[in-house]
Amino acid sequence: MRVSWVTIDPLSPSVVVFGTKSGIYDRVAIGDSESYDFLLYRSGQVHNVVLYNLSASTTYFYKCGYESLEYMFKTPPAIGFETSVTFAVAGDLGQTDDTYSILNRIQQTDYDVFLLPGDLSYADYYQPLWDSFGSLIEPVASSKPFMVTHGNHEKESVPLLVDPFRSYNTRWKMPYKESGSDSNLYYSFEAAGVHVLMLGSYAHVGRNSNQYKWLQADLANVDRSKTPWLIAVLHAPWYNSNCKHRGDGDEMMKSMESLLHKAKVDILIGGHVHAYERTSRVFNGRSDSCGIVHITVGVGGNREGLANRFLQPTPEWSLYREASYGFGSLKILNATHAHWSWYRNKDDNSVMADETWIQNKVSLHAC
Repeated sequence: MRVSWVTIDPLSPSVVVFGTKSGIYDRVAIGDSESYDFLLYRSGQVHNVVLYNLSASTTYFYKCGYESLEYMFKTPPAIGFETSVTFAVAGDLGQTDDTYSILNRIQQTDYDVFLLPGDLSYADYYQPLWDSFGSLIEPVASSKPFMVTHGNHEKESVPLLVDPFRSYNTRWKMPYKESGSDSNLYYSFEAAGVHVLMLGSYAHVGRNSNQYKWLQADLANVDRSKTPWLIAVLHAPWYNSNCKHRGDGDEMMKSMESLLHKAKVDILIGGHVHAYERTSRVFNGRSDSCGIVHITVGVGGNREGLANRFLQPTPEWSLYREASYGFGSLKILNATHAHWSWYRNKDDNSVMADETWIQNKVSLHAC
């Protein structure tokens, strides 16, 4: 587990003390820190410490530095063929009342790992919003693995002055080196029986790109006898029947869809479009019994509002679509079956609006 936090004091130690009992910290991990400039803004000191040799499905109590409050997190289940795991899923969070409500409801569910397919703080160049976003998500992000990939709102580039993704790359260190990637913008990780690809919609995506070459190598190393489920997470969806953001994921889909299809990816989760949508198994523009189930969840509470207009008639591959804020839950039950549910954030209650069972493609002998 990597623990990240921000301090005002640049000399504050990058140290985490931790243990399996509250108030008893018998282990110490040391990391590093850095800060960044963004025009007239100077960030606090961003600390990153990796805790090694942890046990699966175990609660750890920890402090960031020696004098902070005590926090606690639970590690995911062990990697294994029949191991179950639950992912909470929400994209395009922002910092609205809906964001706060959705995060609170996710906290009340029994999940193991949070997946966020891009568009985090909606700072949009105003850097203090990165700080307030950190405070907003702290209860969730400090207690379970919080795995993100970038969206268009993270790019924040100023030609000749600020490199793209400077804020994101400093504040959100993901395990890209551990997965053989050369960029924090794309990486992979494993939890229980799932290999998760966290892809970069706004990194280079062509077949000669570093991302494509890394993806080829990463897929070649997936062991479906250990992690029978293979899912991908990215920002700009490939199959979208909303009127907003038409074609934004087309270049990436043209480059990578066949690669993911050949690797038997089961599910692809996207954000970007501020509406919920779930497809049938689809490949090459139409339903395919051996295709990928695509799910769009860009409805985590963003301030830009919902995308209410959909194409008519509904494409044959689109099974459910709705413009409402909400979050998803993907429960991997075993090596062959998973249950997906989407909860609408409505009338002060989370209403389950859509659900489906998904069978793993390596267990579908026809594929």
